[in-house]
Amino acid sequence: MRVTWSGGVLTFRLDPEDEITGHASDGHPVKLAINSCSLSDVPDDAHPDLFAVAAWTVVAPWTRRRVTFDRAVSAEVAAALHDGWGIEAGPVGAEPRRAGSTLAISYSGGADSVAAATVYPDAPFVHFQRVPHARVPNRWPHYRSDVLAKLARGTGRDLTIIRSDLEYTLAEPRPGYPEHQAVAAGALLSADRLGLGGLGFGYEMGSRWLGGGRYLLRYTPDNDLWAPHGKWGRLFAAVGVHIVLPVGGVSEAVTMRLALGSDLKDSVRWCLRGTDGPCRTCGKCLYKELIQAAIERRPLDTPITADRPVARKWMRPPPYGGQEMIQYGLARVPGIENTVFATALTYFDVTEESTSWLDHCYPRAIEEIPEPWRERAAAFMAANVGFMTDDEVRRVESWGS
Repeated sequence: MRVTWSGGVLTFRLDPEDEITGHASDGHPVKLAINSCSLSDVPDDAHPDLFAVAAWTVVAPWTRRRVTFDRAVSAEVAAALHDGWGIEAGPVGAEPRRAGSTLAISYSGGADSVAAATVYPDAPFVHFQRVPHARVPNRWPHYRSDVLAKLARGTGRDLTIIRSDLEYTLAEPRPGYPEHQAVAAGALLSADRLGLGGLGFGYEMGSRWLGGGRYLLRYTPDNDLWAPHGKWGRLFAAVGVHIVLPVGGVSEAVTMRLALGSDLKDSVRWCLRGTDGPCRTCGKCLYKELIQAAIERRPLDTPITADRPVARKWMRPPPYGGQEMIQYGLARVPGIENTVFATALTYFDVTEESTSWLDHCYPRAIEEIPEPWRERAAAFMAANVGFMTDDEVRRVESWGS
């Protein structure tokens, strides 16, 4: 892979051994559509290591043996790429970047992201906004990224918006991030301007410790996507922008409660198919409605019926993505047996007591937050959530066994 950056445009050329269809770090297949993308409002003179890591979040799935940048990178970044992916990176010769002291929040506006922002009320936001690609048709016109950018501007936080068409590098499965970390490409390129030493993401306990949607039913302490000692954590640390998960120890039930009880509650938006609010008809809206109904102890409020394609997965046996939250909702939503989740209910024997561990914070998640920001997160969780008992910790660490 050969990568160049000029005038806000990232261009890459595959080597003979590279592949058009590759796999992201979570194993999901992704097919390449086009070999260029742009990022606006980012400096052209970012540290070469920042450029290299930002580029790697885009090109990693298709690179097989080596990556050659148009500027020298540090030996530390080259080593992190080799240790994590077995990739030879070069040329090597730059001095390492010196980390800043600021923690920013990679702000998406969803409940998890808003909860992360609530832990650090003074942290600035960096928001990634999808914009059309000059040469790739928009096959997802219902995705209203402009709505979320408007909501982000209304939060009152110090805000940097990065506009990019990098999601159109994917032909399949749809426009999206080649790697989950590509949402941070603009923040990485702006890290020196913003003085970043850390970047906070809204990934919660399910994503960090319970495997997430594509990893099912397995405790994942060595999760390569988000563990600080995983390959992405080591790579980000090599450029002095540590991955921070402020809500990595709590469930989506807790992040929902924190978000809806925060000063940013009017800006929470987990669905971008509608203009005046969530569409209420997509799978994500149904999943989030189950969680919200559970924490509010009320019946499910959705127009989705069992005959809709979006409800089909709940007619089948588990496992389910986010299964811990499905169990949480099944145990708490009144009248759940008369909803699209009625079939799913028959596969589980759950109660409020058996799922109460999902109301508390897993302590190990706080321990892996870098020291400059750990005390604030610990104090917040102690005051607003509470930490798990030893028995509850065992529930996390035996997940999937």
